[in-house]
Amino acid sequence: MELDTVMQELESMGKERLKKMYISNGAHEPVFGVATGEMKPLFKKIKINQPLADQLYATGNYDAMYFAGIIADPKAMTADDFDRWIDSAYFYMLSDFVVAVTLAEAPIAQDVSDRWIASGDELKMSAGWNSYCWQIGNQPDSAFSDRKLAGMLDLAAQSIHGAPERTKYAMNQFIYTAGISYLPLHAKAMQTAIDVGPVEVSGTKGKAKFLNAAETIRKAIEKNQIGFKRKHVRC
Repeated sequence: MELDTVMQELESMGKERLKKMYISNGAHEPVFGVATGEMKPLFKKIKINQPLADQLYATGNYDAMYFAGIIADPKAMTADDFDRWIDSAYFYMLSDFVVAVTLAEAPIAQDVSDRWIASGDELKMSAGWNSYCWQIGNQPDSAFSDRKLAGMLDLAAQSIHGAPERTKYAMNQFIYTAGISYLPLHAKAMQTAIDVGPVEVSGTKGKAKFLNAAETIRKAIEKNQIGFKRKHVRC
């Protein structure tokens, strides 16, 4: 299927209500407002197609960029490809739910994520931490180094309260994901979450809200979800 045809299909699925919602979350024109669930039939027609994914991502259209993540082939993408994608991810719904998710399925995921976490750039850091969350929640514990992830928990504890806004969300998620989905560090992650305490972030209309990784882990314990792994990263 050609780029123009896919763009026409996406545009036909757009809804004004969703467009307004995406824009309120940080998207900007061009955007159609396509429900992500409605993209599945289109994915079944196209399947995995990295060249088309790159073309779609390069349009700058939010819905096309999102769909690019669905049809991308992470194993075929290089570090330069991921850098190009994150450089064009202008708000968190792209950095965290398109780029980070796609990266999580790549063989180079940890190396790229480590570099982004160390970058000092808010959305790169957010994507790096989030990619680790997706990886930990899907891959066997044996795919990771206990020492490395323990060091990342220490880093999160030391820097989360002073981190940029979206990075705070991602670090908080890393702490509770390690506590829920990575058994070797469950106890350390729980203690880290307790030590960190509530993390203040900006909520809607400027009101502050608080993230609490310890509460999230406790709820998972109550539901007997410790050790949970997803079968798939991308739907």
